[in-house]
Amino acid sequence: HTRTHTHTRDYETQCEDKEQEQEQEQEEKRMVDEKVNPKAYPLADAKLTQTILDIVQQACNYKQLKKGANEATKTLNRGIAEFVVMAADTEPLEILLHLPLLAEDKNVPYVFVPSKQALGRACGVSRSVISCSITTHEGSQLKSQIESTKLAIEKLLI
Repeated sequence: HTRTHTHTRDYETQCEDKEQEQEQEQEEKRMVDEKVNPKAYPLADAKLTQTILDIVQQACNYKQLKKGANEATKTLNRGIAEFVVMAADTEPLEILLHLPLLAEDKNVPYVFVPSKQALGRACGVSRSVISCSITTHEGSQLKSQIESTKLAIEKLLI
């Protein structure tokens, strides 16, 4: 029975980690507001960022997500990208600035979120993710959510 005991302890530490993560995220938000690269346009506000990160997380569960700038580029070239999400605090930002150009060519909406850490977390990865792409899928359960998010992003682009 000692084994189950350590397991509950692990669970408690996980909860503590969650709290620390939330504090960290608030900290990140504060930091990001001060220094955001003007080239990171369009930047989602806090509410839209949350919506986007939620969709990214669900897309990850439905295997409708490609993580990383290279894979996002591939989805755009193949024409299977619904929309592209990029992190505005990427250092240097230029390493993903080819994506907006390509996305505009292919008429795919794109958006920046403030934090690469938060994006990585939404993608279900322990590292930070600077860019990801939501891919199309026939008969996907996320269809309506993806469409509404695309509309919200397109409003920013006007």
